[in-house]
Amino acid sequence: MTNLLFICSRNQWRSPTAEAMWRRRPGFNVRSAGTSPNARKTVGPEDIRWADVIFVMERKHLQRLKADYDRLLEHTLVHCLEIPDDFRYMDPELVAMLEDSVGAYLAP
Repeated sequence: MTNLLFICSRNQWRSPTAEAMWRRRPGFNVRSAGTSPNARKTVGPEDIRWADVIFVMERKHLQRLKADYDRLLEHTLVHCLEIPDDFRYMDPELVAMLEDSVGAYLAP
């Protein structure tokens, strides 16, 4: 099983959408979190240690992770998806973007 962690700012729309999509796929354990102190679930060191692959929605999320958890990230793949905060939960356009971008990294 591969542990996937999806991160956005407030863990409200983008990362929970990705979590819902990829949780249904065999071979993956999935979590989502946010970088904001006001996030529904704020990312913590235990999430970073747990993850095999981390997907951030924007560069600012990657910068925040590196600022807070640089040493923990040394042996973890982190990919920036460049998906703006323009979508609601399970928005069909967001689902399509996540399918294309995440799928490209996880294809065998």
